[in-house]
Amino acid sequence: MRKIVCILLTGWLLCATSCVNKDNNTPMNNIDETMVQSTIAALHEKYGDNSLARFQRSVPQVASLWTSNDGTPEDFQAFCLEHFVDDSAALANMAHQLQANLESLWGCFNKISVDLKLPLHVVGPEPTSLDELFGGYDPSAHFDDDMFQQKIAFIVVLNFPFYTLDEKNELGKTWSRQQWAYARLGDLFTSRVPAECNQQLANQLAAADNYISNYNIMMGHLRDDNGNALFPDMALITHWGLRDELKTHYNEGDSGLAKQRMIYQVMRRIIDQSIPQCVINNDQYEWYPYANKVMQQGKEVKFESEPDTRYQYFLDNFHAMQQVDRYNPMYPTAIQRAFNADMEVSYDEIEQLFTTFCSSPVVAQVAKLIESRLGRKLEPFDIWYDGFKSRSTINEDELTAKTQRLYPNREAFATQGMPSILRQLGFSKEKTDFICSHVTVDPSRGAGHAWESNMRSDNARLRTRIGENGMDYKGYNIAVHEFGHNVEQTITLHDVDNYIMKGVPNTAFTEALAFVFQTRDLQLLGYKDSNPDKEAMETLDIFWGCYEIMGVALVDMYSWHWLYEHPDATVKELKAQVIAIAQEVWNKYYAPLLGEQDSPILAIYSHMIDSPLYLPNYPYGHIIQFQLEQQLKGKVVADEIQRIYPVGRLTPQNWMRHAVGSEVSTQPLLEAAAEALKELK
Repeated sequence: MRKIVCILLTGWLLCATSCVNKDNNTPMNNIDETMVQSTIAALHEKYGDNSLARFQRSVPQVASLWTSNDGTPEDFQAFCLEHFVDDSAALANMAHQLQANLESLWGCFNKISVDLKLPLHVVGPEPTSLDELFGGYDPSAHFDDDMFQQKIAFIVVLNFPFYTLDEKNELGKTWSRQQWAYARLGDLFTSRVPAECNQQLANQLAAADNYISNYNIMMGHLRDDNGNALFPDMALITHWGLRDELKTHYNEGDSGLAKQRMIYQVMRRIIDQSIPQCVINNDQYEWYPYANKVMQQGKEVKFESEPDTRYQYFLDNFHAMQQVDRYNPMYPTAIQRAFNADMEVSYDEIEQLFTTFCSSPVVAQVAKLIESRLGRKLEPFDIWYDGFKSRSTINEDELTAKTQRLYPNREAFATQGMPSILRQLGFSKEKTDFICSHVTVDPSRGAGHAWESNMRSDNARLRTRIGENGMDYKGYNIAVHEFGHNVEQTITLHDVDNYIMKGVPNTAFTEALAFVFQTRDLQLLGYKDSNPDKEAMETLDIFWGCYEIMGVALVDMYSWHWLYEHPDATVKELKAQVIAIAQEVWNKYYAPLLGEQDSPILAIYSHMIDSPLYLPNYPYGHIIQFQLEQQLKGKVVADEIQRIYPVGRLTPQNWMRHAVGSEVSTQPLLEAAAEALKELK
């Protein structure tokens, strides 16, 4: 332990001495190593050995964040001597008080954000420029500044020191719940990002989200080269709506194949930005995506292509992150924050996990099975092959007729749909009523999402698309997924023993439960699957979904890596590189099985634009989902959810050991897929 403390002390001091505010060239701290050692010695003299390891760790961390504006070196030492808490009962009381106040602060910040973003997220009058400005406002932007100015942040750092990811993974194996809560308090203040940087980042991400939320393709206005309309009138958001529409046409023969090829061509136009600007979210034109021409009232019209807007948002996200980088001594890049801080899994570990999976010979065997089932050579869009799902044999019109009848409006889904889902999964009436009373359903402008609550007196939000005729099957499928998020959000807020432990290790774990719900959507509609190959098919469905999204995640990861190597890149350079990276990943892991060298299709995902570095959570979530599904076999789903999820925000590997008895691994899925192939043969 002493060796670990010394290493950490050196690391924190190096960070402290190198961290400079580039706006005014003043050092971020004014505490040298001599003063740090003097302060540790003074605390040792005052308290003895009882808390030695704790203040040996925490004093250097406080020093790395202390600036001349906070006081002199002598003020620093006096502060540490006054505010270090040695008594265990007093420390526990401080932790309780901090968590109660954080719930009030974070809960209210979150509620304000929800209210201000309603015009942007929920169906209603078209958002005004004022709505967009309010939607981009971050009420918590000044939180860190205020906490440091009030010295509260320093008190937290001094008494609840930070542990690295490696330390949490190792030491956390034997930590008590109280020790975990203390460690999570230690994660609160590891940087001092100015409020203006936080607000700029919030504004940028809100603008990117608004761009994506209003990026619809008018499917009834697409034409093939012969002028034929292949789709009915409907607006599909990219990429989610286009992808989900493509999936529905696997049981329609040649006509379905023609629709899939057209959607693929639309996606290519979006990726390379040759899409006409005038056809985006606009039903006044007919668009021929193959020839890339636009007609209006029977006459061809000239058009301007979208001016690399997609990649400008990507680049602007990077520049906003760069402003935050300067104030993060522990995690000085968005990549490190996304993986080591947010996912709590290293970039290298994720890359190894994904590339090993995509290189497995089992992938080629599954691809050969899909090819035989389709009776044709695979094409690039078959990364979204949906034929292992039960619904692939059911006409979607039939499913939509049923969902529209059951859920004509959001009230019907809230009062009938959500309780029905929970009761079928085995939740008691009392727990069902409790969860449903803490979830509010809204009609979404975008594809749909779930928004958590950060205080127990507020509700989580479920957003899904609900048409004039009611909830179609796509909307229902998304709603079931998002409701899975809401169930996790409610349980891990209300049933966790320490507020600071609320939630899950990272978003992959909430995605895993959302997938558990979503895969049961037909069962929840009353469709019974008596197919003896059901389990094998479900395994292959998860397997193929992992294969698809892992490549997409790698493109996102490699694009950000390239940006940090080329921070002065122009938008045209970024566009060219993202497409080149997508093609490179495609050629290495996909082209040998799905044909077409240099396909850019892996770059279509909208998350790359509105949710920087979020994509790796999806395949990681699929892996976790599979291991969870193995755990759920033969058990009541609700009972296992209520056993597993209240453990809260451990690190991923510690959480998985609690949940399923082993760490996160692709090996169980690879082995199960190989066995499923044998069964189907």
